[in-house]
Amino acid sequence: MIIQKNVSLLPFNSFGINALAEEMITVEHASELQGIIGGGLLSDKMVFVLGGGNNVVFVGNFDGAVVHMANKGITVLDEDADTVTVRAEAGEVWDDFVWYCLEHQWFGLENLVAIPSSIGAAAVQNIGAYGVEAKDFIVEVEALDIATGNKRCFSNAECSFGYRDSVFKHSAKHFIIISVTFRLSKTPKLNLSYLAINQYLAYSGITDPTPKQLAKCIADLRWSKLPKPEVQGSVGSFFKNPVVTASHYEELKERFPNLVAYPAGDGYKLAAGWMIEKSGWKGRTVGRVGVYPKQALVLVNCGGCDGNDVARLANAIIADVETMFGVRLQPEAILVG
Repeated sequence: MIIQKNVSLLPFNSFGINALAEEMITVEHASELQGIIGGGLLSDKMVFVLGGGNNVVFVGNFDGAVVHMANKGITVLDEDADTVTVRAEAGEVWDDFVWYCLEHQWFGLENLVAIPSSIGAAAVQNIGAYGVEAKDFIVEVEALDIATGNKRCFSNAECSFGYRDSVFKHSAKHFIIISVTFRLSKTPKLNLSYLAINQYLAYSGITDPTPKQLAKCIADLRWSKLPKPEVQGSVGSFFKNPVVTASHYEELKERFPNLVAYPAGDGYKLAAGWMIEKSGWKGRTVGRVGVYPKQALVLVNCGGCDGNDVARLANAIIADVETMFGVRLQPEAILVG
């Protein structure tokens, strides 16, 4: 356990924002966290739990305690001829975990490769891509109650997973995730439902992909349209794809025949990036922050931006999209400060 005062958060967020934390507690073992809580070190303080910092925008200094989960470990809890149940500590790097599973021939997470995240944050956000979400494989999430230090295990149902959502996203002041348990298959069942995947495989001459080939395909697809955090600061997709009613969809489809949308329950999920592009924002730069030229869903650091720069640009985009489409975008990114 490492406790520091007045720490720059620049190395701990992928957008590259230089905010300060009044206090930063780096946790390498869950037992240390219980000691921190039991010793009252988090009492009467604002607390923010930081994983990989890949979905966070600091809009100011944080006047409280940032708890950085750095606990590592992958443990097989149970397995049979068909499945394996494996627990990963919250501080494990998500992409490393996905490839670790592939190396051990545990399948299901291939479509979620190359997503910058920690294991804990993946559960908070219910990360998803190319037709797959983390919730599809999560069995249980183990967390600590910030008030008492007691452990609580949340079943998949108790996590209340939704589109880029979970119970932890709304109770961040109450629980800190310490590990996530997954159940994976020993038999590949590849999800090839996205057209882009099939086009890439066909272009590559692959007709019957292995799980590793699919993962490589998806990694290539992601990085062809998203900036790598080490090259240009961003949090990946900044906005959620909004869901509208069928009647709203029909109205928009009549006005915009090329509207990009997909059925979602009783309504339709609209492509936020398409709407942002049609609103004239793709590739535009405003001061020190801009919209990525290859993907309008992504906001990028153009050099030394702060969180207020990002928030101003996001609000301008939200306003223009709402004016044009009557749809209010919601950030997928978490704004803190």
